Amino acid sequence: MSVSRRAAVLGSPIAHSLSPALHRAAYAELGLEEWSYDRFEVDEAALPGFLERLDSSWAGLSLTMPLKRAVIPLLDGISEAAASVEAVNTVVFTEDGRRTGDNTDIPGMVAALRERGVEKVDSAAVLGAGATASSALAALAQVCTGPVTAYVRSQERADEMRGWGERLGVDVVTADWATADRALRAPLVIATTPAGATDALADAVPGSPGTLFDVLYEPWPTVLASRWSATGASVVGGLDLLVHQAVFQVEQMTGRHAPLAAMRAAGERALSARAR
Repeated sequence: MSVSRRAAVLGSPIAHSLSPALHRAAYAELGLEEWSYDRFEVDEAALPGFLERLDSSWAGLSLTMPLKRAVIPLLDGISEAAASVEAVNTVVFTEDGRRTGDNTDIPGMVAALRERGVEKVDSAAVLGAGATASSALAALAQVCTGPVTAYVRSQERADEMRGWGERLGVDVVTADWATADRALRAPLVIATTPAGATDALADAVPGSPGTLFDVLYEPWPTVLASRWSATGASVVGGLDLLVHQAVFQVEQMTGRHAPLAAMRAAGERALSARAR
C-alpha cells in the first residue's frame, strides 16, 4: 500500500516560486502518485510554529528567503555544506523524527557549470555580495584554482566577502562596483545581483568572453545574458541552478534518482506561461 507523503517550499514572498512545478514534475515522472508538493507563505516569526505542526507524513521542505538562516537553530543537525555558508535551503525529515538541514544551492551551482563543460577555471569574478554570493564562493572552492575577484558596493560588503573567502578556502580579492566592467574579462563570471543591477555592464561584454552564470531566472534573459549569448559564449542561467538544486532535494526527500530533463521542461513551461 502506498503512503501519502508531503513536501513544500516555504518563504516570504513565495507566490513566485517555481519549486512546485519542478518537484511535482519529478513525482509524476517517478510514479509517486501519493506524493504532494505545495507552497506556503511563512516568515521567520511563523517558522517555529509551522515546523511544530508537521506530522509524520512530511518528507521534507525547500526553503527560500528569509528562512535559510532562521531555520538553523530549529534543526537537529545540518550538513557541512550548509554550515560552510550558514544557510539551509533543504530540510529532510528522517524516520526517527530528526530534522536535518542541507544546502543544495552549492552542489547545484557546481552541477550547472559542469553541465556546460566548466570543470575548472584559473580565476573567476563574482558580481554582488549577498546571500547567493557566499554560495557562489563555496561552489568556486570546487571549481576555481586561483583568485576570485568580488565586485561590491561598500567596504562592509568587501569585508564580508573576504571573510567568506577565508572561511571557504577561496582567495578573494575585492574591487569597487564602479570597475565591474573589468569582471567581464574573467574566464567565469557569476552574477548574483538583483534584476537590472548588471544591465549597464552589457555594453562592456568583450568579443570572446568566457562563461557567464547569471543566477536570475525571471526576467530572462537578463540584458547582460542576452548580450553575452550574442557573442556565442556559454551562459548558465538561474533556471539551470534552480533545476539542479531541486534535483538534489528530490533525491534526498524521495531516495529516488531525480528526472533532470522532466524537471527542466516543467520549469521552462512554467516560465513561458508567466511570460504570456
